[in-house]
Amino acid sequence: AVWVQLSRSAAERESRGPSVRQVPSMTISHVFLAVLAGHAVHANVAGTCTNHTLDFILLEGDPLMAQIEDDIVADLARVGVSVRTRFLPKADFNTAMQTGDFNLCFTESWGPPYDPHSYATGWFMPRQEAHYAAMDGLEPPVTKAQLNELVTNVLSEENEVERQAKWTEILQEMHAQAISNPMWSRRVPAIWNKRLHGYQSGQQQFDYPMHTLSAASGSTTMTVAPAAQTGLFVTAGRLDPHSYRPNEFFLSNWIYEGLVQYGENGEIQPALATSWTASDTTGGGQKYRFTLRTGVTFHDGADFNCAAVKLNFDHVLQPPLASGDYHGWYHLPLHITGWACDGETFEVTLDAPYYPFLQELSLIRPLRMLSPDSFVNGSGTDPVAYNSCPVPWGFINMSVGTVNCAGILGPHGTGPWIFNGSTLRNDDSIAEMRFNRNAAWWGQRGNVDAMVVVNYPDSDAIKQALLDGSLDVAVGPVLRPQQVQEFQTQHAATHSTVLGPRLFNQIVVMNANKTPTDDIQVRKLIMHSVDKSAIVEKEMFGQASVADALFPRDFPYCDIDLTPRWDYDFEKATLMNCPAAVDSPAAPESPGDNTALILGLCLGIGLPAIAAVGVIAFCMGKRSGYDQFKGEESQRRKQENPAPYVVGATDKSGEQQSV
Repeated sequence: AVWVQLSRSAAERESRGPSVRQVPSMTISHVFLAVLAGHAVHANVAGTCTNHTLDFILLEGDPLMAQIEDDIVADLARVGVSVRTRFLPKADFNTAMQTGDFNLCFTESWGPPYDPHSYATGWFMPRQEAHYAAMDGLEPPVTKAQLNELVTNVLSEENEVERQAKWTEILQEMHAQAISNPMWSRRVPAIWNKRLHGYQSGQQQFDYPMHTLSAASGSTTMTVAPAAQTGLFVTAGRLDPHSYRPNEFFLSNWIYEGLVQYGENGEIQPALATSWTASDTTGGGQKYRFTLRTGVTFHDGADFNCAAVKLNFDHVLQPPLASGDYHGWYHLPLHITGWACDGETFEVTLDAPYYPFLQELSLIRPLRMLSPDSFVNGSGTDPVAYNSCPVPWGFINMSVGTVNCAGILGPHGTGPWIFNGSTLRNDDSIAEMRFNRNAAWWGQRGNVDAMVVVNYPDSDAIKQALLDGSLDVAVGPVLRPQQVQEFQTQHAATHSTVLGPRLFNQIVVMNANKTPTDDIQVRKLIMHSVDKSAIVEKEMFGQASVADALFPRDFPYCDIDLTPRWDYDFEKATLMNCPAAVDSPAAPESPGDNTALILGLCLGIGLPAIAAVGVIAFCMGKRSGYDQFKGEESQRRKQENPAPYVVGATDKSGEQQSV
């Protein structure tokens, strides 16, 4: 029997249709007439859908996102939604995202220790992420200002139970607005040559703890290909600890340290401070007292002490820099009202309880410690006239004061790695960067003495370098998912692979302030139309899991059930956008409606059966020939459908089969 599945496009049906090879006339007529009927039904369905055209912006040069965009576009086409995709260079992509010039846009949560609190405050910061513009069209009665107030209030909630209740309200409201379509939870892979051992995955984005590795054989210098903000490692940026792009955060994390660090399961652990206490102030705020680690020196030999900590706070927290254009994207600078040294104890005063305070001190920027000798005028550098902010920021003049950005003299922190120069190509691009082990570092580490960070043109070059032994470690998403799987399944004898914890969710933001996604029913339609499970299975090769919320469930305050569920549901999507097709007897949506099947069978069987009465003798005369055809056809199908390969299986020679 032959019938047409309305859930498949005409092209897909044709690609999966039967192969016509010496088929008897009766079978040909069955197929021909049934396919004609099916095409008529498909045309009827296509003509009944409401036409929507979406503007989808993507960052150019990202082949994985381009493949996933293809999958999303195909899913939407099945319910009559067309997509106009624009692949944009970084600057143009950022402009379109920040100004709301899109219907669909890929983004991702920031991961720990930012989520959910810092990411949520970013929703209301201009020139931050796609949500800022997309949320201008929130469904009433809630407004963007009201949601901002909810987020601000929860950050000062001291009661753990009440804090959970408030986060549940915020996340449920964002879920109900149907602005974000979470796609999958992403992990950070690391692959290393088995001559090395001891690697431990980092707990935040761009946290690559290379100091944990030891060499069991060969050189104690290791080569590394790390993922960067733009994909593959290309540039180091300014290498200063107090600003953002084009600094590469993984490099800053190797060189500089903060008072505390973010550990497994969200535990705040000692770093340059060994302990701390918090107490309430008479004015309704809080005071933190940090006991500082002793015997620590900066890479240039300067002593780490309370005066050095205060100097860094003096520069980073100058009032003009607390605005949203600079460090005000997170709330810590807004709550700190004072800092001082009490002997070698560092004190910080907040205007109100602020529960993420320690988490935000653990961020890779901007409150990492720079050597006093690396400020422009040393330990006495004026934070107003010669601030450590980067020179391109220029002279900042605001109502709260002025700051002149003078930059720094050199990248000298207290971290486990000391910068030891770069090798440039003829075009001044970086070929490699070198780092030496900080022998005076206070923490535990492996026996690797030096590290070379290498720039490669693409993931294929990184894969080949791993295989030929010239590259020891690839960390972060520098290989395509299928390449990572190859190392897991085909090169386990020579290389170790870990995927790391789930750090962030990949999200498609739907702009609620631009037609047609300003209609919440269109946003719901998109979510019900996109088969996330199929996309993750096809494109991610076991390195991601399907997401159903903005943040992974194991993030603080995020282990909640959000309703209603915006799951993939093709029948519901068809009902929403092609209701006439559902109601039409020619295009059933319900499994119980067999009109199309009856039509196909009537045309494909009834009419040929009448013709068969006149030629029955002829058919019987060809019985032996038809039996021969069946035997040939059976053999052909066996040849065309061999037994499937099994991942990790071996053939008779003992060689691993292809995946």
